[in-house]
Amino acid sequence: MTHQAGIFRQPHQTLTIGIILAVTMVAFEGLAVTTVAPNLAQDLHGINLFGWVFSAYLLAQLIGTVIASHQINQRGPASPFIAGLVLFGLGLVITAFAPSMPIAIAGRGFQGFGAGVFVTCIYSSIFLCYEDALRVQILAVFSASYIIPALIGPYVAGVIAVHFTWRFVFVGLLPFLVLATVLTLPTFLRIQSGGTNSDESNRFGVAIQLAIGTGLMLTGLGQLPQMLGFWVALGGLWCVVPPLRKLLPAGTFVAQPGLPAVVASRGLFFASYFGLQTFLVFALTTLKAHASDTAGLVVAVGTISWSTAAWLQARQDRQDSGDGRRLRVQVGIVFMLVGAGLAPLAIWIPEGDLWIAVGSCILLGFGIGLAHPTSGAIAFSCATKRSEGAISADLQIADTFTPAISIGLGGALLAISRTSGWALSVGVTAAFAVQFLLIVVSLLAAFRLPQRWKA
Repeated sequence: MTHQAGIFRQPHQTLTIGIILAVTMVAFEGLAVTTVAPNLAQDLHGINLFGWVFSAYLLAQLIGTVIASHQINQRGPASPFIAGLVLFGLGLVITAFAPSMPIAIAGRGFQGFGAGVFVTCIYSSIFLCYEDALRVQILAVFSASYIIPALIGPYVAGVIAVHFTWRFVFVGLLPFLVLATVLTLPTFLRIQSGGTNSDESNRFGVAIQLAIGTGLMLTGLGQLPQMLGFWVALGGLWCVVPPLRKLLPAGTFVAQPGLPAVVASRGLFFASYFGLQTFLVFALTTLKAHASDTAGLVVAVGTISWSTAAWLQARQDRQDSGDGRRLRVQVGIVFMLVGAGLAPLAIWIPEGDLWIAVGSCILLGFGIGLAHPTSGAIAFSCATKRSEGAISADLQIADTFTPAISIGLGGALLAISRTSGWALSVGVTAAFAVQFLLIVVSLLAAFRLPQRWKA
């Protein structure tokens, strides 16, 4: 029996299906928001707060991740999984009926908090229920769960935004949320955690400090070039560094070999991927005047490429028994680097901008499809019993904090370009440059991943 068959047979079958359902729902939401965010911001007169549509989600997701990791180690993933789904649904309702940009951002915060909780539960279930040989397979399925949302999610969201209203996008996800809850809950109720980890008792306060500091930093950046913005951003940065050192594995800032290098590299390339997609959609709809459904198709191509590469790396992992994992992460980041280099050309070249955007998304998607599931498998190999919540939180923090910063920085650059009287294309290009730099640093960190690890 192959590993791929193993995750779809007992005792893994029901959990695998549950993971697919939950991740598919999150994928629909994430891809839809990327497509309709420009419409949301324009309709609610909040272009200057555009970056917060994403940053509020990601910062709240960070807090939810830390809370979930502690609860999982205490009592297992079932209770926080339920709570996360409920809060996610509440956020959908708030955003759908938001009368102003601040209310919509608050709704995005509820969505992010809920997603942080239940996605961390999913990661923990992967460690608790799948052996190392199967983890690459289930993580590939995790990525493949984006295929159907990628095929129809961005395009459908764009059509709804163009012909009806972006608000229907959020309301339309509620039935999927109910279905995912009904079908996955029995599986999670049967999962037992290994016990508590007392080291995490103060992580909630640290996560709050990190979110507040990051919010201050992004707020200050959005007020540049005013001097007040500079001081607010500096104060936020001062608040961010200490909690990051406590939440992340020791040595993450310098990409120390082992788990710290995995977290550092993963966080940076993940941040860059979503930053590039976010501002590419913004550029296509705002600067190039393409319809939202057209921009949604561009995003869909990138996500399908991601899923394809994830399947290929899983197949390769079976063939080399994991020996090539580090190389696959490095190759994936190189693909992303080339894709990031293409993205600004979609702004500055008058003809063929859509084809350039599609090519950029294909390369970006293929690269992250190689690197993302593989880096997760490497991280899980560092986990031990009773640390599944902490390792899951490390992965989630890598997937939430740096995207919030990268998108927030890009949004700040857009605001600066408007305030300073520059062409908006200059601000978008600067946002692309930030994402490119993040990939370069991620590649450097990837050379410090371990060659081999325990099975």
